[in-house]
Amino acid sequence: MSSSTSADIAMTSTPKPETITQEQREPEKCKPGLRQRVKHFTFAWFLCTMSTGGLAVAIGEAPHQFKGQYHISLTLYLTTLFLFLLFTLLSLFRYHLHTRHFHSAFSLPPESLFTPAFTLSICVLIGGVQNLAITHGPGTPGLLSLIHVLYWIYAAVSLVGATLQYYLLLRTNTPIPFSPAIFLAGYSCMLTGTLASLIVATQPAQRHMSIVVSGVAYQGFGWCISLIAITLYISSLLERGLPPPRARPAMFIPVGSCAYTVVALVGMARGIALHEPYTQTYLARHPLAPEILSILAFFSSVFVYVFAVWLFGLALVANLSAWAKIPFSLAWWAFIFPNVGFALATSALGREMESQPVLWLGSVMTALLVVVWIVAAVACARAVWRGDIVWPGKDEDKNR
Repeated sequence: MSSSTSADIAMTSTPKPETITQEQREPEKCKPGLRQRVKHFTFAWFLCTMSTGGLAVAIGEAPHQFKGQYHISLTLYLTTLFLFLLFTLLSLFRYHLHTRHFHSAFSLPPESLFTPAFTLSICVLIGGVQNLAITHGPGTPGLLSLIHVLYWIYAAVSLVGATLQYYLLLRTNTPIPFSPAIFLAGYSCMLTGTLASLIVATQPAQRHMSIVVSGVAYQGFGWCISLIAITLYISSLLERGLPPPRARPAMFIPVGSCAYTVVALVGMARGIALHEPYTQTYLARHPLAPEILSILAFFSSVFVYVFAVWLFGLALVANLSAWAKIPFSLAWWAFIFPNVGFALATSALGREMESQPVLWLGSVMTALLVVVWIVAAVACARAVWRGDIVWPGKDEDKNR
């Protein structure tokens, strides 16, 4: 198995020799057609829908409201939905035209590390429905029930998906170079907790306990997996140094592990506190539970938040120091999605502290993410046009 690909974000400084395929030997003599380019449409493309949908939610949840905010969020959400359907269709074409190659995407890194991006894209689409149609929309009983059902379906799918993902990675005896993309499988479960924090406040009171308990459980699972991965990540940096420039955008991925934990804990505690007193379930037997949970969630989140700041600072300095040497790859979308969580976490803590400076910081971070998204989108379109990606020998499937 190769330890270096053009879009791989493995933390290695000395790539091993790779098996050169026929289509890689003469890339200029035979320009690939559409069929061949579809073969290299990898799961890493769903990082784009993760980021676009996440940004739509971040704009909708921004602390400072302005005219047109809802419509900007809606436009980004519809863009996410369109891209998700387009990417899914292209993946189906890939399966139909290159079945064996498609199957290997689930078991061979580095592409296999990106398969959870598909599930995460579904999560942000569900979160967008909650934000646009319920939190800032009509919120009809039918919509509330739909979101409740979708939440539980996603919870089941994300756990099964994360289990299978790690099983497929661990069943081989071949060493796997560490990559920050290993966080994504844990993300898919962790975002169940974030989704719970978005929906709990608007759901009927009798559903709160099950949503909060499941949200905390999934967030705990995702955080434990991420904590292990963070340890490996820091260890890899200490042993091998900074990754090559093209891999450095992925250094932002660990930031999301801390940030989305803050969003989930504060959001769930705040959601159940809005509906007290309760007349049934655990919360009725313990009337002080909402207040206690709010206090615990806030201070636990502050405890984790500064770690996110440190991870963000490390990634930022590493990228700025090599900015001129960083070519576009799909890893650029890691500039956005993890930092969407960072902006949401900042805003959540600002609301709890009722601090205008912190709230303004959250709004500024969201605005900067819009700028970064535009830059990434333009660079992505340019790379496709020039054949820098979706091209033989230049994507996450380069080693097969």
